Parts: sequence; structure tokens; C-alpha cells
Amino acid sequence: CISSNAPGAARGGARQGLSASTKSARAPFRAPPPRSVPRGSMALSADPCFQRLAEWQRAHAGQLVLRKLFEADPERFHKFSVTLNTEHGDILVDYSKNLVTEEVMKLLVELAKSRGVEKAREQMFTGEKINFTENRAVLHIALRNRSNTPILVEGKDVVPEVNQVLEKMKNFCQKVRSGDWKGYTGKAITDVVNIGIGGSDLGPLMVTEALKPYSKGGPRVWFVSNIDGTHMAKTLAVLNPETVLFIIASKTFTTQETITNAETAKEWFLQAAKDVSKGLFYFIALFYNLCPKVKDFGIDTANMFEFWDWVGGRYSLWSAIGLSIALHIGFDNFEKLLAGAHWMDNHFRSAPLEKNVPVLLAMLGVWYINCYGTETHALLPYDQYMHRFAAYFQQGDMESNGKYITRKGTRVNYNTGPIVWGEPGTNGQHAFYQLIHQGTRMIPCDFLIPAQTQHPIRNGLHHTILLANFLAQTEALMKGKTTEEARKELQAAGLSGETLEKLLPHKVFEGNRPTNSIVFTKLTPFILGALIAMYEHKIFVQGIVWDINSYDQWGVELGKQLAKKIEPELASDAPVTSHDASTNGLIAFIKKNRA
Repeated sequence: CISSNAPGAARGGARQGLSASTKSARAPFRAPPPRSVPRGSMALSADPCFQRLAEWQRAHAGQLVLRKLFEADPERFHKFSVTLNTEHGDILVDYSKNLVTEEVMKLLVELAKSRGVEKAREQMFTGEKINFTENRAVLHIALRNRSNTPILVEGKDVVPEVNQVLEKMKNFCQKVRSGDWKGYTGKAITDVVNIGIGGSDLGPLMVTEALKPYSKGGPRVWFVSNIDGTHMAKTLAVLNPETVLFIIASKTFTTQETITNAETAKEWFLQAAKDVSKGLFYFIALFYNLCPKVKDFGIDTANMFEFWDWVGGRYSLWSAIGLSIALHIGFDNFEKLLAGAHWMDNHFRSAPLEKNVPVLLAMLGVWYINCYGTETHALLPYDQYMHRFAAYFQQGDMESNGKYITRKGTRVNYNTGPIVWGEPGTNGQHAFYQLIHQGTRMIPCDFLIPAQTQHPIRNGLHHTILLANFLAQTEALMKGKTTEEARKELQAAGLSGETLEKLLPHKVFEGNRPTNSIVFTKLTPFILGALIAMYEHKIFVQGIVWDINSYDQWGVELGKQLAKKIEPELASDAPVTSHDASTNGLIAFIKKNRA
């Protein structure tokens, strides 16, 4: 089914639809053939439901012209959109501007069922160890289980322990935000520094940025992740040790970047505090419950907040890792964040697949990746507070589904997770939208926007312009601009003859670029929680369809192993010859120019 991914290929004229033999300006990557598949398993490419989908696409893709589909069916928006009515506002998911028909959506839902999405979903919610390479349950849903329904792992209900940690977080937040928890000289805490990397950084950073309007009365929050000393040095330079609190967020307290940064912060802090026993009272540890290294660091046991091995790093903001969020926006708002995610969990678990938003988004992604050969997916939030949303889901999606080995240990013969990228609107319009509109690649996009702004300055003028641009972009990507429309536009501008004809092809937009529009009442803690959970479950569904483990991350290990070997070589005066010629040459250059 993988074929040309040039967007115009689905239009008429010179490009007569998509087929296995269609040539494009840039052919999609084709994975090498897999090893033999064990009996009892089935590759996506061998699934009869996928084969029917592929055959439909080869036979009918040329007919999928969005402009014509909308003209032919006035009810298209109503047929291909879902409105989620929550107690904290509505979420509209409009997927009508996709290259689909009712028949395509039926085939996609059938494929989801064939791949075992419903069974896998229940396995996750009931605590089965679906992270099969690490033999762990995957239960970020338990962290936000506001109904307190028992969730068992190896026969033990994990919900009471989750609630105990939440209660401890609540009490701690109240003490800090009220001023009862004071610095070592008796001053109130004004700043909190979260030291972590990956999931211990990206989630809390994204959420605290997105929910800044709800931070009244809370301390400022800072995030230090990079081992580059600049990150820590520039942060410490603006802080007062008398009023700062450090959070060290590390599953095992062995992550090199995090522990190095934590030791640097500790050294800086104790230079001012002097008293080690008193000083380390201002360091908080967030860690796995079986982690002996926390005590070795010297942190007071009262300042330790645990989470569990069934919490993946990139799904951990709902756990004690979210302490910086709760301190910044208040625990009541943190609970609303959890409640929004729980609402989406219930929707994902109970809604029929054909009306299930995470499933629909996931299967549309499969449609483009595995039938059109698309390689990227853009997340484009039209809300400046959401400026870290795409960066957060770069890890959430690419670390989860950037895999080529199946459950059976065989190599896939189809593409899996996309490259995820994006920036907030309207900034992106003046940076990379040119490629989305007139480039040679098809780039499916999600556009997100709140109907209400947090800052209705100038009687809402700014937000009205933002909304207009949001609406215009998805319409433009869908409709494009025909040759005749462009010609009339140029003639109206006074052009004619050879001048017009030379410029004309540059003014044509093929359109037919697929988008989802996700509109919500207002960006609140509840709504943000629901949106994050929506994308989490989308990623889960795609991992099941592709038969990969979305919850490990072995791909990050090799570089770490090699870095440990290279680090002492950089400190040695001896020539390095133990690597390939390129790496040896780079090491030699760095050592020569480092002094």
C-alpha cells in the first residue's frame, strides 16, 4: 500500500491516483523484508483487513479530491466530526478534511478490530504486563483514576498507594504555596527548580507553560535538563539560595545528566547554606519506589515522593513527577488536570471505535503512513501557551513508536511511527507552512485552538485574528487554488500576457492536504489533561496496529554506553584509536582545541 507521497498524486490530471507503481519526486522509505514470522502472529502487511484497505486505496485514491467531496456532500462535516461534551467545556474533533470516505473509515475501524485494539486496550486498563520487553504493566491511567476503581497489578490494588502519594503532594504544595515551608533563613519559597531530563522534564515543562494563567500564588518554576553547563549556570545565576527549592526527578537516580546537574546544584546551594543537614532539606526527590541511591544523595526521607515501575517516563507527569506542576498551579488545578485525563480515559475505554477520538486519530495516521507513505506529522497549536506541546509529543510519539521490531522479534516490512514536529500558530505560517502548502511531501497536520482566549485584549481583536488564521489555513490546505482561480486573481491585479503566464504556476495551490481541526472551549487544566490523554491513547492504538511495544525505549541506550567509554578518553592525553576513523578524528580535533 505504501506508494507515492506527493500530495498532488491524489488529484486528477497528470497524476492519476496512487498505486504501487506510481513514481514520485521522493519515494518513501521501504523497510527491508522481515525475518520469517513465527506461526500464530501476523504482520500488518499480511492482515486481510489491511490488504483490503490497501486495495481500496490503489483503486480509488485518485477520486479523493477534498474540494469535490465537500461539494458533493453538504453533510460531510457532520459525518466526519465528533464533539466531546465534558463538564468543563466541549472538544470538537473535525476530521472531515481528510482523504477519507465513509467506506475508508469503515475499513480503518475494521483494521483496528482485526489488529486487536479492543483486547489490548482492556489488557492495559486491567494491569496486564503489556510492556512485554520489560515485563511491566502500563498504568499511567491509574495515576489519574479519579473514580478510585480498583486496578490490580499481580493481584494488588495500586490505587491506594497512588492516593497516598497524591495526598502527600497536596500537603506539601499547601505548605510551600502558603509560605509555611520556608527557606533556610526563614524566607518563603519563591522559586522551584526541577532537575530532570526526558519524561522528567518535558511533561512538567509543557504543562506549566500551558497553564501559566493558573499559577497565581505559586512559586516560579525553572527546568534544568541539559548536561551542557550553560543550562544550569544561567538558571542558578538568577536564583536566591535563601528562597529556592530543588526537585530532582529521576526514576533510578542514575541518569548521568540529572545526577550531574543535581550535584552541581547541591554544591552551589551548600556554599550559601553551609549546614549540610539543613541545606539538603531543600532538595526533593521523585523516584521509583525501589531506588536505594536517593538516600545516598542525602535527601531527607520526608522529602521523597515515589512512583512505580509501571509508570513510563514519558507518561509520568501524572505522578509525583508532576510535583512542579502542582506547586506552580496549585494542587486543586493539578487534580483538574488529572480529572480531564481520566475523562478521556473513560471515553477511550467505552466509546465505540467509530466514535472513539483517539482511535480515529490513530487510524487516520495509519492510513497516511502505511498507504500514502507519509513520514511526518505536524502538531500546530494556535495558542502561545501551548508552545511546548509539539516538543512534548516528539518524545511521546517518537520514543514510543520509533521501533522496527515486532512483538515476535521480527523486523517490520512497513513504516511505523512518524517524525512529529510543529510550532504554535501563527508563527509557523511565516516559517514552514510554505512546504506544507506547496512542497512535494504530504504532511498530515493537527490544528488545535481554544475558542476563548486567556487574554481578550483590545476587545478580543488578537484572538479574532488568530481564529481567522486557524480557519483559513485548514481551508486553504483542503481547497488549494486552481489555475483558473489564480489566473483571475492575477488579471484582477493588472497582469496579462507573458508576465502573467510566467507567474501563474507559482500561484497555483494543489490543495488536498489532509488536516484535523481540534477546537476546545478554553485551555483549562481539565481540557489540557483531556488533550494529552487523547494523544497518549492515539499513540497506544498505533503501536498495537504496528505490533510493536510502545512502552520501552532501548534505542536510547547505545549512545549512553558509548559515551561512558568516550568520556575518560577525552580526559586522557593519549591518542585515541579505538573507534572508527571519523570518531577518532573528531576526538583528536576536540582534544587539540579544547584547552
